[in-house]
Amino acid sequence: MKAVVLAGGYATRLWPITRHRPKMFLPVGETTVIDRILAALEADDRIDEVFVSTNERFADDFETHLADSDLEKPVCSVEDTTGEDEKFGVIGALAQLVDREGIADEDLVVVAGDNLISFDLADFVDAFEDFGAPTLAAYDVGSREKATAYGLVDLEGDRVVDFQEKPAEPKSTLVSIACYAFPADAVRFSEYLEGGNNPDEPGWYVQWLQSRRDVHAFTFDGAWFDIGTPESYLEAVAWQLDGESLVADSATVEDSEIGSNVHVMDGAEVRDSVVDGSLVFPEATVEDCEVRESIIDRETHVANLDLNGALIGAHSHIANER
Repeated sequence: MKAVVLAGGYATRLWPITRHRPKMFLPVGETTVIDRILAALEADDRIDEVFVSTNERFADDFETHLADSDLEKPVCSVEDTTGEDEKFGVIGALAQLVDREGIADEDLVVVAGDNLISFDLADFVDAFEDFGAPTLAAYDVGSREKATAYGLVDLEGDRVVDFQEKPAEPKSTLVSIACYAFPADAVRFSEYLEGGNNPDEPGWYVQWLQSRRDVHAFTFDGAWFDIGTPESYLEAVAWQLDGESLVADSATVEDSEIGSNVHVMDGAEVRDSVVDGSLVFPEATVEDCEVRESIIDRETHVANLDLNGALIGAHSHIANER
């Protein structure tokens, strides 16, 4: 069995924080978003290769990241794109990867690299093997407004009887997250594309597939975060920290109040400040500030500011005279 971790996006909604780094490398507690997924796939003996599907712009970053890790299975598989306007879409990229890597005859697990999920991926693969059919992971987002952004799943037992990608008026709140498993005979991405179908979202492919054969759902409770916005990223960090704060040993915190769900990283300095629900990246300096629900990127210096919901890009210097 092969696995594909989707990591080809440019995360423009998280700019400037992700302008020069893949969002999959954003820290969530002591690890990163993608490393949680890669570790789970590494531990599953049924999966013998893991392809990290990324773009040319970030390929070197992923190559270096994987080389510096202890992981043995993951390898980069590079799309021929360097910008948002060149993207093939997820299904287009999958079709190319399957052809490029010669894995058309393999069972395939596909997971988005920006998914933070609370279930064990091994349990998902167990369910896939039990069903013996295409399988998706489904989660109740609890809001019809949120459900409009995802693929809506209608079930009879664990069988998907209807699937609607991004419905304008969802009938429920159970949605498909970007975690799929396909038996080899359901890896039909090229056939789907040759029919002139939408190449952008995997949900459109699942909808097409569900109209042709049985598709099953692995439903789960707990947590799921689609890390695509500053708000969802901070929510994921808050879930991981669970009200605690995480301050690196090499960080400096002096005469400051560190609230809940705060991560102060290596070499950062926080002086005479209040920080709550925020991240201070390596080598950043925060002086005489109130910082709430904000992200201060690496090697940035902010002073004499009140920040709420702010994104401060790397190497910035912002100070207010008081």
